[in-house]
Amino acid sequence: MSQLTEIRWHARAGQGAVTAAKLVAETALFEDRYMQAMPEYGPERTGAPLKAFTRISDEKIEVSNAIEHPAIVVVLDETLLSSINVLDGMLPDGAVVVNTTESPEAMRKILNASDNVTVATVDASGIALDTIKRDIPNTPIVGALVKVNPVVNLESVKGQLLKTFGKKFSQEMIDANLASVARAYEEVQIDG
Repeated sequence: MSQLTEIRWHARAGQGAVTAAKLVAETALFEDRYMQAMPEYGPERTGAPLKAFTRISDEKIEVSNAIEHPAIVVVLDETLLSSINVLDGMLPDGAVVVNTTESPEAMRKILNASDNVTVATVDASGIALDTIKRDIPNTPIVGALVKVNPVVNLESVKGQLLKTFGKKFSQEMIDANLASVARAYEEVQIDG
């Protein structure tokens, strides 16, 4: 039976979650797999909460609805945790990756996550500020995600990032994003 992996992204507009969802999906396509990436917007303004979705499979994907039972939840803005149950509908043995300075153990308590859920934390905003000089945590969080669940290969992510960003950004900005992915991959803390 084919492995279908569904990822739900929680963020605020302007943090790059839609770009991150597409980057992971396009990386899967580069690896000869099937993929989907789609956003779900509320009010379209910077700072507004949003969701994005990524599906990856070895076989054709027959559904195209919003993801209600993700295997992986990625949270780019921890302030959303006070108003949104990001774990709602998550598979019992799923994983959550949160952009925070908190430890995985502290985040497990904040999320009220069960013992069978993998909780991972990374200071993606801090890494982004240090590497790309802007608080856009999307590329670092992808590095952390790939460490927590290798749904796509890290080297493939870097290759896809080069391809995608190479058309839009300077080499300095591309290198900074590549560094942010690699650093988050190394710095993510995983509990569970």
